[in-house]
This record gives sequence, structure tokens and C-alpha cells, in this order.
Amino acid sequence: MKLGYTTGYWSSGPPAGVTEAIAEADRLGFDSVWAAEAYGSDCLTPLAWWGASTSRVRLGTNIMQMSARTPTAAAMAALTLDHLSGGRFILGLGASGPQVVEGWYGQPYPRPLARTREYIEIIRAVLARTGPVQYDGEFYQLPHRGGTGLGKPLKSTVHPLRTDIPVFLAAEGPKNVALAAEIADGWLPLFFSPKADGFYRAALAEGFARPGARRGPAEFEIAATVPIVVDDDVERAADRIRPFVALYVGGMGAKSANFHRDVIARLGYERECDIITEAYLAGNKQAAIAAVPTALVEDIALIGPAAKIKDELQRWRETVITTLLVSGGPRQLRQFAELVD
Repeated sequence: MKLGYTTGYWSSGPPAGVTEAIAEADRLGFDSVWAAEAYGSDCLTPLAWWGASTSRVRLGTNIMQMSARTPTAAAMAALTLDHLSGGRFILGLGASGPQVVEGWYGQPYPRPLARTREYIEIIRAVLARTGPVQYDGEFYQLPHRGGTGLGKPLKSTVHPLRTDIPVFLAAEGPKNVALAAEIADGWLPLFFSPKADGFYRAALAEGFARPGARRGPAEFEIAATVPIVVDDDVERAADRIRPFVALYVGGMGAKSANFHRDVIARLGYERECDIITEAYLAGNKQAAIAAVPTALVEDIALIGPAAKIKDELQRWRETVITTLLVSGGPRQLRQFAELVD
């Protein structure tokens, strides 16, 4: 099992200590470094800035929001960063949710899976550079229909360093996971749990079995964000994770459409999700955090004494996951590397 370092997205400003942590991840032999975006910092600028000081780790977006850029703009960013990094870039994409897509980016959200398919098809056409890009889809058209009528098909002026830059897809529901297995090179799960391994294996198998599927199981990468907190006190360790869970279950999505909540509910915490959501939406964040049970945290994270974590890692090694994406300072990264070794 490989390790990756995820910087996440910024809160009120740049996170402290990231430069040192990335240098340590590179030195320790981590496979990858990732940057994220939501509705504050973007993911490309920090990745290029911090990644410039690395020489070996792969550099990925987890995730680049599709609604933030046209497909051709995403392809331009990918081929640019791939050149600058010497062929180390991974394009991690995600549809996000309706609150962010329509509220922040001002783009329509309905039918995200069909949009994702068209989006990635256009990106691959740009990177292939076999000719001017033309596309007549339901959601994207190149050239644009209407307007001045002067649009013309164009081909990238830049020759991609690699025409097969890996594309990973963030997905939580079974249909989107199957789509990732069908059209992408990897999957970026959030709130993965070994308890759900069979559920996800079935969804992935459906995608791999579709006609024209891009990869098979042996070639497909699955990089899961997995919080790790080493602490002799399990409850104290769980307290570090509870606010993160409460935020995503109660605050990162509409009450009627929250894919993060759905993942947690499928693990057997439907009632707890209702309590967390009601408290969060009522403005009582502390009650929402307190309602996150320790058992739930242990299902989606590795917490507690080092020996406990090392024992539990075996469950994760037996799942479909190929890479654990972790966060922390240099000392924590050294600790994680020792545990996983």
C-alpha cells in the first residue's frame, strides 16, 4: 500500500508547515502530493508552487472542480503542469454538489454523471492532439452553438508531454464509482471504510465490465483520503476527527442532497446522520460534533495507539484501496510511514 500526502483546501489562509511536510513526504518516498479546492483557494496554484520544490512525488488535484473550468481549460492546466513537473501530474476531477456548483460557480448541476462523461471525453481529445477538437454533446459543444458563428475548431498549440495523463474521478455513489471504473484511470473516495469494501467492489466491477472500459482492476488506482491520529487515548483521537465528519454530514450539502451523508448512512449510521444534520442546520455545531460516535470515526479513520493502528491497517490492505492519502506535519508523516511500512 502506497502513501500520499494531501494538503486539502485552505480555510482562512494558507496552511502552516505545508512546505516542510511536502519536502518530508518527498524524502520519505511518498508516492504523491495532492491539493484541493472548494470555494476559496484553487488547487492548481498551490500544487505548482509547492510542487516546484519536489523531484519525485506525483502531483495531483483532489479535487479540481469541473464546474470551475471548461473542459478545454482543465486540459490546458493538465498539460501545462505535466510539462512543468516532468510528467508527474494526475488530474483528479469531481462534480462537487449543487450548493457549490450552482451557488458559487453559477453552473447547472443536473445530470452530473452525463456531464462528467462529456467533460473527460473532451479532455482526452485535447491531450491526444490528433486534430482540431470538435464536440457536439448535450452539455458541451465545440465550437459553441450560436453566438457570432465565427468559432472554429482548434488544436492545442502545446504538444502534451504525455497524451495519457492519468485522470482520477472523485465519486461516492455506486453509479459514479462505476463511471470512474469505466472511463477514468483511478478513483478518489472520501469516507471510505473497509466495511463498505464489498459494496464498492461491486460498483467498480460493473464499470470495468462495460464495453470500452479504459482499465481493468489490476491497472486501476484507488487513492482514499484516510485520517490517521496516533494517540494513546482513543476518545481524544476521535475528537480530532469528529468536527470533520460533522461538517461534511451536516454542512457540506443541502438537507435533501448530501452525498457525503449518504456514504456515512450506508455504513449503518442513518439515525446518527439525522441527529448531526438537524443540529448542524440549527446552528448548534457543538451538538453536531458530539453526535458523531467513536465507532463511526473508527470505521473511516485510523485512530488510537500505534499498535492498534498497525493491527487495523491489515483490514485496509485487504480492500480495493491502493494508496492512503494522509495529512499532518513532518513528524506525523514519518510516523505514518513507519506504521505502513
